[in-house]
Amino acid sequence: MKQIIVDENQAGQRLDKLLMKILNKAPKSFIYKMLRKKNIVLNGRKAQGNEIVRPEDEIRMYISDETMGKFSAWNDIILDKYELDIVYEDSNILIINKPAGMLSQKSTANDISVVEHIIAYLISQDKITREQLKTFKPSVCNRLDRNTSGLIISGKTLAGLQEMAKLLRERKLDKYYLCIVKGRITEKKEITGYLFKDKETNKAAISQDQDEDSDYIATRYEPLAYTDEYTLLQVKLITGKSHQIRAHLASIGHPIVGDHKYGDKEVNSIFARKYRLKHQLLHCFRYVFPHLEGPLSDLSGKEITAPEPEIFRRIRKDLFPE
Repeated sequence: MKQIIVDENQAGQRLDKLLMKILNKAPKSFIYKMLRKKNIVLNGRKAQGNEIVRPEDEIRMYISDETMGKFSAWNDIILDKYELDIVYEDSNILIINKPAGMLSQKSTANDISVVEHIIAYLISQDKITREQLKTFKPSVCNRLDRNTSGLIISGKTLAGLQEMAKLLRERKLDKYYLCIVKGRITEKKEITGYLFKDKETNKAAISQDQDEDSDYIATRYEPLAYTDEYTLLQVKLITGKSHQIRAHLASIGHPIVGDHKYGDKEVNSIFARKYRLKHQLLHCFRYVFPHLEGPLSDLSGKEITAPEPEIFRRIRKDLFPE
């Protein structure tokens, strides 16, 4: 007999959905058969499967160890812990400074992303167990392009994930980026347009005309330093679409230095030769949180910052000496 006491990360979902996560290789027919025969019971009573489970509910599974092993197949978590640059952590949320080159989430089954590194960290710190990972997996709440560095948020709990997702969806979190672009910009400005993403090429195009496949975007920027050739910008995302900053700035003639998808090939070659730069100089450096209650209350009114990578700082000092 296997006993499960429902925790906060498992609560709030249907019993059958939870059982499908625990017995992730079992057909649905097997799970419903076990419920009908009372081989799986909820709080000592026969269950239909459509019950919403609550914290401290007890699930008993009268199933042999051999059958449990057959229907509970889990990939091992890679525990080669990467030394994450953690800039903030509480009981629900983890915020790291992601290096350029690291995926936010897997794109193929064999990828190692921020998510895997965070899970490895939480396991190594005894903040989550392998057993708990069967029914709840910590994940990132926002994403950065692979070759963009900076702040990325992970939910350690279901409540943290849900509340942060809501905050981001409602655009109540202010997100600021630093970037170095081609050309001279002397005035702050908000630019708007419509972004279309070509899934085959994974490349965005910007237009001033809307169509059914495009999304409205707004990007606000402010020059912090400039020369005749380059400008250091602070960018605030008003909307947050994939490749928005990179494509939007390139569309007005100011591509980000080092950006091989939207950038200037000649400029990129100069910086590759001089600095061995292999990625765009785009860094998410600051979050400003609004007043918050509930699971995110520890972040209420906080400003979280992350220093830019060493190569970014070096190029910045060379181009814009104080």
